[in-house]
Amino acid sequence: MATRFAFWRKIEEDTLAEKHAQPGLLSDFILGSQDGLVNVLGVILGVAVSARSLGIAEPLTIILAGGLAATFAESISMGAVAYTSTLARRDHYLSEVEREKQEMKDLPDLERQEVREILERWDFHGPELEDMLERIVSKPKAWLELMMSHELNLAPVDPTQARKSAVLVGIAAIVGSLIPLLPFVVIGADILLGIAVSLIVSTAALFAIGWWKARTTIGRPGRSGTQMAIIGIASALAGFGIAYLVSGGRGA
Repeated sequence: MATRFAFWRKIEEDTLAEKHAQPGLLSDFILGSQDGLVNVLGVILGVAVSARSLGIAEPLTIILAGGLAATFAESISMGAVAYTSTLARRDHYLSEVEREKQEMKDLPDLERQEVREILERWDFHGPELEDMLERIVSKPKAWLELMMSHELNLAPVDPTQARKSAVLVGIAAIVGSLIPLLPFVVIGADILLGIAVSLIVSTAALFAIGWWKARTTIGRPGRSGTQMAIIGIASALAGFGIAYLVSGGRGA
């Protein structure tokens, strides 16, 4: 028994010592950068085709103005959404904690049975299951955390996470938004070339985001990058298509 305890204790210490990617930060970065890139790309493609078809004298100025306006509006909006949604997740978790605590007091037999079912899913049976069950329910904190994680599938939310998410999503949205704009800044007055280069650069950036996501988490980087690029560019092209139809296809 002592040897087995020492073994599992060592496993626990090694696990805690490992450095893992923080899923919240990763998802926030992907959310902000992808959303910023796709939305602004759709806006500037739509503005570009409309400005060119209407024969506007300085279409580049209109494209950059529209793109920058969309960039900062998008970053503020996405940061606010990240902040409020994270607070909502935290409030939901806390409300479920209070409800679960009350059920542990009012319906202990039912809650014990739910712990037993969780342990059975983990291949505990017979005396071993009953021993583990008693150990868990004798520790209210362990009992509560087990129910939150494995019955309700909820994880605690750090009180500071809302601010961190808002800042990261907002910054990532700005970075992503600038990617499709930069080709127009560099190329200048050749709008068609700017559109083509912006699409190529944006596709490469989306692929890189998807590739990095798979490398950091799990999955095949090539497939993940391709999926991210296809979905993102298809969404952005919807804006281009709408502008093209509204302008009657003139100047294409």
